[in-house]
Amino acid sequence: MRPVRIITILLFFILTRFIAAAQAIDAGIVKYAEKYNPEKAYLHYDKPAYAAGETIWFKAYMMSEVFPANESKSLYVDWIDDKGTLLQHTVSPILDAVTNGQYEIPSDYKGGYIHVRAYTKWMLNFDSAFLYNKTIRIINRNPNPALAKNTPVPVLGFFPEGGDIVAGIYNKVAFKANDQWGRPVKVKGILLDKQGKKIDSILSVHDGMGSFSFVPDPGMSYTVKWKDEKSVERNTPLPVIKQQGVTLQVIAAGTNRHLTIRYTAEAAAVSDTMHVVGTMHQHQAFKIARPASGPFIKATIPTNQLPSGILTVTVFDKNWKALAERITFVNNDEYRFQPEMEVQHWGLNKRARNEIKITIPDSLIANLSVSVTDYAIGTDSSTNIISHLLLSSELKGDIYNPAYYFTSNSEPVSQHLDLVMLTHGWRRYKWDDVIAGKIPKLKFERDTSYLSLSGKVYGVMPGQVPPGTEIILVVKQKDQEGKFLLVPVKTDGSFKDPSVILFDTAHVHYQFQKGKGLGDASVQFMTDKVPAPSVTAPVANANTAWNDTAGSYRQWLLTDEANDIANQFKIKTLENVTVRSRGKSPVQLMDEKYASGLFSGGDGYQFDVVNDPMAGGYMNIFNYLQGKVAGLQVNTGSNPPSLQWRGGAPQLYLDEVPADASFVSSVSVNDVAYIKVFRPPFMGGFNGGNGAIAIYTRRGDDVKQEPGKGLANNKISGYTAIKEFYSPNYSTFKQGNEQRDLRTTLYWNPSVIMAPQKREAILRFYNNDVSKAFRVVIEGMTIDGRLAHIEQIME
Repeated sequence: MRPVRIITILLFFILTRFIAAAQAIDAGIVKYAEKYNPEKAYLHYDKPAYAAGETIWFKAYMMSEVFPANESKSLYVDWIDDKGTLLQHTVSPILDAVTNGQYEIPSDYKGGYIHVRAYTKWMLNFDSAFLYNKTIRIINRNPNPALAKNTPVPVLGFFPEGGDIVAGIYNKVAFKANDQWGRPVKVKGILLDKQGKKIDSILSVHDGMGSFSFVPDPGMSYTVKWKDEKSVERNTPLPVIKQQGVTLQVIAAGTNRHLTIRYTAEAAAVSDTMHVVGTMHQHQAFKIARPASGPFIKATIPTNQLPSGILTVTVFDKNWKALAERITFVNNDEYRFQPEMEVQHWGLNKRARNEIKITIPDSLIANLSVSVTDYAIGTDSSTNIISHLLLSSELKGDIYNPAYYFTSNSEPVSQHLDLVMLTHGWRRYKWDDVIAGKIPKLKFERDTSYLSLSGKVYGVMPGQVPPGTEIILVVKQKDQEGKFLLVPVKTDGSFKDPSVILFDTAHVHYQFQKGKGLGDASVQFMTDKVPAPSVTAPVANANTAWNDTAGSYRQWLLTDEANDIANQFKIKTLENVTVRSRGKSPVQLMDEKYASGLFSGGDGYQFDVVNDPMAGGYMNIFNYLQGKVAGLQVNTGSNPPSLQWRGGAPQLYLDEVPADASFVSSVSVNDVAYIKVFRPPFMGGFNGGNGAIAIYTRRGDDVKQEPGKGLANNKISGYTAIKEFYSPNYSTFKQGNEQRDLRTTLYWNPSVIMAPQKREAILRFYNNDVSKAFRVVIEGMTIDGRLAHIEQIME
């Protein structure tokens, strides 16, 4: 009886361990879903390509799993040039999982594209490959010569279904051929063993992808001899053949997935049971166990009750060690809703009025973005909100033309999508860590509150900030009165006032309460704001490097002419400004009050800063002068700022004393009363051959009393200011409408809110002077996570 009892005890402990392992994997997946659920972002732009000087308008949609991501409150967007330099780091507030904004491309930008990287603070906890990335083409007069000289170099990669090629059993191997820009390459060839014997033929069937099947011999190696579209022959070896192991085959058949697990005799001897787990959107979809008693295991998994998306199927041995893995796409089409668009008023003539009506189904609450562009400028329909959030954002590596896979549910399209699954597989989980209950360490907390005035005290030792400490803040923003704030400081030196949400820039003056021993301390503001992660030079892809179409050329011509007209109009307006009055004008009075000697009178531009209500919104004198003097070029990007006028730099004077640009830039605009710009030559001092700029500081009754004057201060920034897209109204006369209209984006509305009580929206826009047809793109998301993308042509 004793041996039987020992065996029973051993079996009990073995069974207990298996049950514990099974429970651990269940608990681990649940823990991942609760603690580590990622967010994903998608940006809808008003058009696919831009020229220097234009504005990129965008609307961002956020999702987590299959629902809108409502927790994070700030979206960061990095605008990166083609050399890897960060052009701007913007941040927008997220409300109900959406936000919008814009980026103004510098008028002198010479690069071929701009790379966009968008993310929330929470997304930085995950692999950087899953941040939103998009490369936008910039249309220039001269295409990039380096791209034109490069010869396409095809590369062929192999992807065994399940992860490994195993000797002695049936294997399916997918392949993918593309060049260095990600463009697919058609290939054909033959599979050879190391003796040169032909085993099978290979032929790409869609966008450079295909598959073949064979049973490799033990100890044998294999090579594929293949030719590209130009009949150039190459040889690529297959991955190393494993002598024992497991393969997994998944066949999609409507709403079912048929699984076949094959294994070598050695693998079956080690594990007499195979476990299969399906995961989707961080959650467990199914779990089954089958005995490894025959040559293979078959199972059918119904998927009609699953949400659409990527289903990961993983095979484990009896000890829950992962052996094989495969992803498959489930498309139940429940993710989609379909807005209807009806043209209620056609206006294809010059400056004619257009009206479109958008209707959504009953009971839905949706947030849409709508763009209308000149049909002839071309388009990029390779990606959209559906293909990105359901497919591209879930996989590593670029997918060529992902929108194609959502054009229909036909058998050919489904088979082509399965090739994408076979050639883009990756392991979301480290299964050993999941079973052990480990999750990756989180560096960033989710920013569940909006960016507000915050900071941290530096220059003191930890614990030296006494309880009850408060900091006095004076906050001055553009076009707003200064605010006095008294904010508590925690003992760790941090402070925050959630009631002060900042847009654009602000000056903050600060002072600590006396008697707290913090006289020498300094403050770093906006510590909750995430700086841009490290930037590397982006790589041109198929959409940016090779898309020189007639539509692109038309867009460049229209934009180039529009920029010329805008510059001419600006100069003409400046040069024709005259003042006619019987009495003395305010600037004449200022000139009499401040200018003396050769600085008085003369031919030049005069600016009464005291009575200019917009002056306080400028950061320095150079910003104030930008665009106000015809021909004067002001570069505020250099340090210090620089000036160029008629071939040279004008002389600067502060209160009629020569001064350099560095000193002048430190003078607050609020301290300035009067500015006078003299056309060259200026005879009032040396070096006046290129003109002169005289700046006069306030005195007497012109001195402006400012809150916070004399306190330590910082210039800080919060959310990037969100601008409104300008769409002209030609139903009424306006002087600015007299110039030629060459807009390529005719209408952009990032915030069309729809609800059961407001199922219809009427949108109105006016044609430009040249467009003969329009492209309307509507994208959106409902509060329960359904997505929409429609594209219609008005012609």
